[in-house]
Amino acid sequence: MRPEEYAELGELIARAYLGSGLLAKGEDDWYAAELRDVEKRARQAEVLVAEDPEGRVVGCVTYVPSHEHPYAEVSRSGEVEFRMLAVAVEARGKGVGEALVRAVVERARAAGKKAVVLCTQPVATASHRLYERLGFTRIPERDWDPIPEVTLRAYELSL
Repeated sequence: MRPEEYAELGELIARAYLGSGLLAKGEDDWYAAELRDVEKRARQAEVLVAEDPEGRVVGCVTYVPSHEHPYAEVSRSGEVEFRMLAVAVEARGKGVGEALVRAVVERARAAGKKAVVLCTQPVATASHRLYERLGFTRIPERDWDPIPEVTLRAYELSL
């Protein structure tokens, strides 16, 4: 990811979440600002980007390398986590999300990690299908509520 892409990526992520109904209060949701702050994430984590053949950014994901990382939510020792996976609406169904998840898994394997974990909202059914197709399984004991109106479901892929 290049610094000149931060704003574009932030908008891509926010639009993807808004378009999928993943922000409880729409554009006014506090998480929209967090999603748009790609510069902050790039300073603290690894943000992986997918581009189409013409070089346009069409997706991204935040790779969280350890359970002690500031962006870690449900990972434990020996696990990595990913967050804020987003694919531009016009690029959905073309393998972008899968490629980004596979890149996370490859990095985790290369780092000798034992599992990859993530959280997702119950309404993100397309994402659930992708994760399950790639071998992720539900770990309901790690589900949690970051705020009262949002419940997140946890998934894990053992490596």
